Amino acid sequence: MARGQLATVVVASSVGLLLEWYDFYIYGILATTVLNKLFFPTGDPLASVLLAIAGWAVGFVVRPFGAAFFGRLGDLIGRKYTFLLTLFIMGFSTFAIGLLPTYDQVGVLAPVLLFLLRVLQGLALGGEYGGAAIFVAEYAPDDKRGFYTGFIQTTASVGYVLAVVVATATELWLGKAAFEQWGWRIPFLLAGVLFLIGLIIRLKLEETPVFSAMKLLGKASRRPLREALAERRNLTLILLALLGAVVGQAVVWYSSQFLTLVFLQRADLFIQGAKGLDRLTANTILGIAIAAAAPFFILFGWLSDKIGRKPVMLAGNLLAAFTYYPIFMIMAQSLNPPNVPLLTLLTFVMVLYVTMVYGPIAAFLVEYFPAKIRYTALSVPYHIGNGIFGGGLTPLVATAVGGAYKNVLLMLLSWPILWPLITAAIMLKWIPETSKRSIWEEVSISSLVKPPQIVPPSAPIRDVVKMMAGNEGYVIVSDDGRKPVGVVSERDVVRALASGVSLDAPVSSIMVTRVLTVPDKAPLTTVQRVMAENGLRHIVVV
Repeated sequence: MARGQLATVVVASSVGLLLEWYDFYIYGILATTVLNKLFFPTGDPLASVLLAIAGWAVGFVVRPFGAAFFGRLGDLIGRKYTFLLTLFIMGFSTFAIGLLPTYDQVGVLAPVLLFLLRVLQGLALGGEYGGAAIFVAEYAPDDKRGFYTGFIQTTASVGYVLAVVVATATELWLGKAAFEQWGWRIPFLLAGVLFLIGLIIRLKLEETPVFSAMKLLGKASRRPLREALAERRNLTLILLALLGAVVGQAVVWYSSQFLTLVFLQRADLFIQGAKGLDRLTANTILGIAIAAAAPFFILFGWLSDKIGRKPVMLAGNLLAAFTYYPIFMIMAQSLNPPNVPLLTLLTFVMVLYVTMVYGPIAAFLVEYFPAKIRYTALSVPYHIGNGIFGGGLTPLVATAVGGAYKNVLLMLLSWPILWPLITAAIMLKWIPETSKRSIWEEVSISSLVKPPQIVPPSAPIRDVVKMMAGNEGYVIVSDDGRKPVGVVSERDVVRALASGVSLDAPVSSIMVTRVLTVPDKAPLTTVQRVMAENGLRHIVVV
């Protein structure tokens, strides 16, 4: 496809996904310092923080259900309309959080409504990522899939940075007191404007060529959820993808970023006598680290096109597992007094691990699953891993263990170190390398190609007519039996005979010498476009 069209697809998918991540992360940024006081007031600071984190976690826990529901829709009705719907749900639920009354105003109804809207956010995100990843991957060429999907992998980090910038700028503008009283609503309400931007951009997209070709070939699944989860082979693929790729990626992602944010702000929960940083400083450290590391998602996606997905993802998991403890200990020693440059550098290093495990994973998952159930089969393990093991349990388990025992090593061993090691072991033994796979073969023109009828240029028209009578179609004219020098169709023969050409004349006298060819792996939709643009009834497949 044209580079400009692919660029449009990447931009549209990335912008929409970025806005969804912004919507989702605004809660996480304010959870432990603002929302915990407004919606979960208790006499125990740790309990209040854990309740706020639980509100954060519920959005992740429901993501697999959104993945199953919207994944099924994506495999049934298409990628485009499914992730238009997820964008609408995310925009509405985030905007609505900005309008919620607090606990002091309506009591227990406030956290209940907040939890319900977090559920809607989680369901929407459960369907969003798979749609965006597949949309870009099903347009990208096989040898650059990691590079192009690397752009959408940046959106979660950039969305977080955008959320940090908006929240920080609003607090600086209004002041801390006004921000904690009512100004916190502004970043949520802004989601309504961002939703309209994303909607306008996404409405310009066309359905992916892979899905369109599947529909034309009659290969689209009628029961994608059942095929993905009930058939043993597909369920095995999902479980291997979950444990052998996604769980490690998810735990590294949320340990390096959101557990780090909790640690920077609330070090007193984990280390006796320690003092955490203020909210603005902690968010600034993490925001700078994430922004600086964002281009590496694209770099490692590109690198995975060259050396494979597995080596890059394995390196990220193992580096995280073996260096988390010394990094967190150095951070703990750098908090009082705060050494902001060093803390930023250490956070940047951990976010680099994120880019290694996350940069190639969209391309890997798309290549790993068959097209007919790809939306469902990709979304389910991705959101179980990221929704439950990653965002749901990583900060919750690590904070609970670290807070209970006041021990950084136990905090890390309980979850952030354990799962990357398990994932690396499973990946090494059971996960295949996918970077050389072509996702176009399932929907290529090859399944419709008839055996070629080939004659030399000197063959009489009479022989060509006999061949056509026995096998409807066209005849390829070739000197060596391989390279076509002309094509003859039924229409060419009829016109020749009507003009009085002898049946004994050589076929070269009536053949069409302008021969257009397409490779046998070309998607059906591409072949259709080439034939329509050139007014062809037949085309040569090579």
